[in-house]
Amino acid sequence: MKSLLWFLLGIAGGFVLAHLVNKDPRGHEILADVDARITEFTDRMGDAYREQEARFAGLVDDVRDAAADAASSARAAASDAVGNVADAVDDAARKIAD
Repeated sequence: MKSLLWFLLGIAGGFVLAHLVNKDPRGHEILADVDARITEFTDRMGDAYREQEARFAGLVDDVRDAAADAASSARAAASDAVGNVADAVDDAARKIAD
């Protein structure tokens, strides 16, 4: 509980100090510079995130297409195998009947 009190006092003190620094023209300039750097950093992080998201979306689309192609090939192979077995059974039945 004591740690929480110190944490809250630290936050409140930081706001008071920032308010006092912002009143001074030099302090206002420093805070504006810090704000600009933070904004630049967050913009870069957002751009990098969107770039990675687009890259992963492309990768997911490629994997989905490859899986669909593999499933289609497997379906075609199974269909061919069933057809071959049916033909073999028909041939065997004819040979037995003859």
